Amino acid sequence: MQARNRWTDYELEQIIGNLLRAGVILAAFVVLVGGVFYLFQHGTGRPDYHTFHEPSSDMRSVKGVLRDALALHSRGIIQFGLLLLVLTPVSRVAFSALGFWAEGDRMYVVITLIVLAVLLFSLLGAK
Repeated sequence: MQARNRWTDYELEQIIGNLLRAGVILAAFVVLVGGVFYLFQHGTGRPDYHTFHEPSSDMRSVKGVLRDALALHSRGIIQFGLLLLVLTPVSRVAFSALGFWAEGDRMYVVITLIVLAVLLFSLLGAK
């Protein structure tokens, strides 16, 4: 009996669907945990809507978000959950490229890598 080394389209779709589901659930859980922490830390305060408070510079970079999340700052945890949510479709595109490569669809590998490059450029490279 010959061993099968390529995925079928159905198997690839199932894996990608599970990847997306897991990414969204994980992101929602992290945001929920951050929201609960935020309410415990700031739930009794009164909001001031008359003055705009610019977010700290730590929240403008991935490094700063990770540092705040690891320090268990509630806003950092929420931002990390949102970062996971944004990275979920990016990971789907990256996994699709691997899946197309495993299936032997070279043309789709190239197209998917172009889409991945555009996504990464728009997320990381554009200022």
